[in-house]
Amino acid sequence: MNTQFRKGVIEMCILSLISRKDMYGYEIVQRIAIYMSINEGTVYPILRRLTQDHYFETYLRESTEGPARKYYHMTVAGKQYLDELVREWAEFAHMVNEILRGDEQ
Repeated sequence: MNTQFRKGVIEMCILSLISRKDMYGYEIVQRIAIYMSINEGTVYPILRRLTQDHYFETYLRESTEGPARKYYHMTVAGKQYLDELVREWAEFAHMVNEILRGDEQ
């Protein structure tokens, strides 16, 4: 799969997961890994960029299993960005499916 396409899809998955509940980095990796092969080296740069773009806020929470964890919380701007990505994804998928089915006009 094209690397840039994959990163865009992973970004949308990360946004979707955090829109439902605050999560820490490794937890996000584990959730996505249920569906596709992924590693931390892919997720953490995306988390940093989305935080710098003000789509997430972070906070530390003590852990019973080691050091405090950095949690990601979605901002209003993040929710709007996710809504935009989901809308674009639906339009794109619709167009591709039409072509695959031979529904060209």
